[in-house]
This record gives sequence, structure tokens and C-alpha cells, in this order.
Amino acid sequence: MSNYTIGEGMQMTLHFSLALEDGTEVDTTRGKTPATCVFGDGNLPPGFERPLKGMSTGESGQFTVLPEYAFGQYNPQNVQRLKREDFDNEIELEEGLVVSFADPAGGGELPGVIKTLDGDMIEVDFNHPLAGRTLTFDVDVLDVTPATTH
Repeated sequence: MSNYTIGEGMQMTLHFSLALEDGTEVDTTRGKTPATCVFGDGNLPPGFERPLKGMSTGESGQFTVLPEYAFGQYNPQNVQRLKREDFDNEIELEEGLVVSFADPAGGGELPGVIKTLDGDMIEVDFNHPLAGRTLTFDVDVLDVTPATTH
């Protein structure tokens, strides 16, 4: 059992769950493979990483993470109206469908959710599905070790 604490240069292995304000679980590693990442590597949004600092193997915690420290505030400007011709003809479009677009900034794929279909105009929401939501981050620290550089 290590007595390292989570901080810069440390690798952490944890089980976690994320829940909405009403208690609905939206993500969990419990019952699956635990998450392993290096503190500060960008895998965890800052609001999830910050409360872990100083925790060690065997510790648990439950933290409320506000939207601006999780997946951002909901931004109405991230809702775009696109023409039907912007979509692959093979796709059957329906409300709630997640579609991926090439990110114009060159960042790979940009997922969006179809909000409304209005004739040839389709409204797509590019906000993260958890944007604007306050989340409960419930975590169990399974192991903390110095990160190895490859």
C-alpha cells in the first residue's frame, strides 16, 4: 500500500461516478475497469482534478462540481442552424441523434446533437451534453504512484 498523495507527477487509479443534481448517474467506472490517469495530464476537467489533490490510496470523497469547472456553461451560440445538404445523405436525421463533424479549428471530430428538424434547416447543439449541469463527483482512490515517463 503506497502512501503517496495525488498531485503533480502522480498517476492515480480511481473508481468514480458522476451524477446529476437529481441523483441520476450519468457515468461510472464502478463494475468496470477503473480509470487511470496522471494528475495534470488534461484527462480530467479541472473541477474533477482539483478536489483529488492530496488524497491517497484508500481514500474516498464526494464533491459537487459546478458547470464552469466541469463541462462549461451551456452556450446558446453553440447551437447552429445547418442546411440538410451539410449532412451525409445516408444518415436518417432525427431529434436527439448525435452527429460528428470535422472540427473547423482542426481539433478532430466535433459531436453535435440534433435539436430540431425544420424542413431543410437542421438545428444542431454542439454543447457538451453535460454543459450547464452541476455534477456530483463520487470517487474512490485505488492507487497513487509516481508517473513513469515513456
